[in-house]
Amino acid sequence: MKKTSAGLLLYRIKDDQLEVMLAHMGAPWWAKKDKGAWTIPKGEYTDEQPLNAAKREFKEELSLDPPPGELIELGEIDQKNNKTVTAWAIEADLDVGNIKSNTFEMEWPPRSGVVQEFPEIDRAAWFDISKATEKIIPAQAEFFERLAKKLGRQAGPQPPSQSSLF
Repeated sequence: MKKTSAGLLLYRIKDDQLEVMLAHMGAPWWAKKDKGAWTIPKGEYTDEQPLNAAKREFKEELSLDPPPGELIELGEIDQKNNKTVTAWAIEADLDVGNIKSNTFEMEWPPRSGVVQEFPEIDRAAWFDISKATEKIIPAQAEFFERLAKKLGRQAGPQPPSQSSLF
């Protein structure tokens, strides 16, 4: 059965560049990974409206209320892990230095009999779209393209402008 997940993608324009906020997954097998180990703040839901789930998960994973502002629908994507993710973007310049994620328990190391607690998200950071595309779960990069298109911007770095010589 396909799982459903919903999340919020925060964005900002800084130095005329589109930047997005991503969260690094906190399970121990992600600890030393960077590429493909970042995600939008999101989580699974069943009997809940996707937008309500996205807002709830944002609060759970970052310990911050979702910022106010206009939501931009980014639609759905399908990930390789049999999960459909629905996302909305919202413009905000959030300080990511003090996030505190909810936690989960699991046996670690495997087959050790020791149950430990880990944060779902161990950190968050802002990235320009090019860098974010390198770091995020590959299927979620489509959200960046959709956001850039809706904002009328390029998804990658803006080329330097040159004044006319005449």
